[in-house]
Amino acid sequence: MEDRTHAIERGTAAYWRASIALFLAAFSVFASIYSVQPILPSLAEEFGLDAATSSISVSATTAALAISLVAVSWLGNRMNRKTLMLSTMLATAIIGLAVPMMTDWNSIVALRALLGVAVCGVPAIAMVYLAEEMSTEALGAGMGIFIGGSAIGGMSGRLLVGYLTDHFDWRTALIALGVLILANAIAFLILLPAPQNSRGETLSLGRFAKNIRSLFSDEALPLLFASSFLLMGGFVAIYNYVGFRLLEAPYNLSQGQISLIFTVYLVGTLGSAWMGTLAGRLGRRKVFWPMIIVILAGIGLTLISSIWAVALGIAAMTFGFFGAHSIASAWVARRALSARTQGSAIYLLSYYAGSSVIGTLGGYGWSHWGWTGVAGIAGGAAALTGLLAWRLYVLPPLLEPDRPYRPPAAV
Repeated sequence: MEDRTHAIERGTAAYWRASIALFLAAFSVFASIYSVQPILPSLAEEFGLDAATSSISVSATTAALAISLVAVSWLGNRMNRKTLMLSTMLATAIIGLAVPMMTDWNSIVALRALLGVAVCGVPAIAMVYLAEEMSTEALGAGMGIFIGGSAIGGMSGRLLVGYLTDHFDWRTALIALGVLILANAIAFLILLPAPQNSRGETLSLGRFAKNIRSLFSDEALPLLFASSFLLMGGFVAIYNYVGFRLLEAPYNLSQGQISLIFTVYLVGTLGSAWMGTLAGRLGRRKVFWPMIIVILAGIGLTLISSIWAVALGIAAMTFGFFGAHSIASAWVARRALSARTQGSAIYLLSYYAGSSVIGTLGGYGWSHWGWTGVAGIAGGAAALTGLLAWRLYVLPPLLEPDRPYRPPAAV
């Protein structure tokens, strides 16, 4: 059995160093992935695109990320966790600086797809690092802080790019973000404790395939993967096209003003940290399904024409989404056991595949039915997730709540 005497305990200096470092990693990755979301109308205007086509700059990244995650889940056992995540952050900064240098749409899409390959090391490996290095008591809160970093990164990247685009141009905005991510990579290198409990064995293709099969033989994991696909797809659809809505009458907002709507990502940070801790106390199955109700209520509010109703609806949806994501990701890490790396990869593959497929589908909803079409697609995805959440609620737990963590055998 693996030695866990070096597990990071909650409240220690190592816990805060790891939490801050992984927060910065999540911040950097998610700021980069969704940095073009607030400038989709600008890209559409400059390159003569419709809404759905302009959103390919987001979808290309998430699709490439989804595909790359499976490979990283295999290579992740061959490489030092910290080295892999640091390399990811440096590559993210470099590609992010290259995108605004391009003058044609195809080159931008190609680089954004390459960015999806570059960023995959953080979301795939950070969840594994947390599960391996933190104690059972620290895992829920640590996962919540990491996902909170993704919320803050998603918000700050959009705010920074939207604000600078309003005052300069979108190219200057993306360059500024690239420099910030480079600085975060240096801080990550200094702060993150070296892995003490990770397994460095080479994972054979046969064992890799066996691990994948074991994930889909579990009753709960396929439901969590499907939930990830649906929730992320609906979430991205709302954020992809709300800018197009707010540029039009009766709102007529500027890019900088529209970017302020992304400050509601702060409630996502609250949702991920609070729900992660609450799920650790009450049980994930009891906390997961109420988050779906919050998401549906938030989407419904966005149908009201008042700008305040739109903002409140997006805030509620964001809280529910990040709360649900925090619960589901920790749930996968717990149930996957010896296939934890592959479990995290399949969860995130579903997550980003949903972003690409449903996120782009929302553009066609916007083109044909306006905001009602976007909200209908996102709401339908959330409603389907509600059915999956009920099935998860009635499934028997993998382990008793008071049973101590048993680390998986080395593979």
